[in-house]
Amino acid sequence: MASEETGVVYGTEDLLTSLCNSVIRVLNVATQSKVHYSAMVQRITKIGLKPDIGCFVLFDGGFSGLVVLNFDGDTALEIYEKYMLNMGMPKSELATSFTSDEVANILGELMNQIVGDFTGKIRRELQTNITQNQPKMLVLTKQVMLSVDTPLDRPELRRVSFFTEKNNIFYLELAIDRTEFIKLHDFDAHEVPDPDALLDMQQSSQKTDAAAPAAASEDDNAELLKSLGM
Repeated sequence: MASEETGVVYGTEDLLTSLCNSVIRVLNVATQSKVHYSAMVQRITKIGLKPDIGCFVLFDGGFSGLVVLNFDGDTALEIYEKYMLNMGMPKSELATSFTSDEVANILGELMNQIVGDFTGKIRRELQTNITQNQPKMLVLTKQVMLSVDTPLDRPELRRVSFFTEKNNIFYLELAIDRTEFIKLHDFDAHEVPDPDALLDMQQSSQKTDAAAPAAASEDDNAELLKSLGM
């Protein structure tokens, strides 16, 4: 008889929530602004790239799926500008059109960070591994609609609306194999170590190690002087 404590701990909506949290975590830090997503999620029947900029990433491993982000031009420019200004770039040197390669490159890099954050959480919290390919960005016209097929046996498709600080909207779409993760026993989901904290710890350790021989040397000198009656 199975333990009553054994149950589904992660399903499609949980994975979607984790992915949405990765989106706002990365964008909030990168742009130093507040991005949030709708509390309502849509079940959809088709996933694709839509104007003005579409970006997608495939992942595989413990489970397979496809993540798409669709931006209109104003949203893409807002995120790009806030990111570059936060990096210290003067506004006069920024691209002014969403069709610029620089805008697509920055959005692709942010997409890469988002999925990287998501896959890291999957390894820690679900104890499985997924790998991702490089994000692909396409600048699309109003007349183009590109659908992306994925080799999923029982696909589940969702769409979530995101809102920027200026209330511009972009959309995340997820296609994923129907999957459930069931906890067999308790375990600790280790967080990613903070690099700054590790560096501070290492520097403190080095200072302590350097101070110890100096203190020992001072004690030896004192003993020597005492033995000489000085």
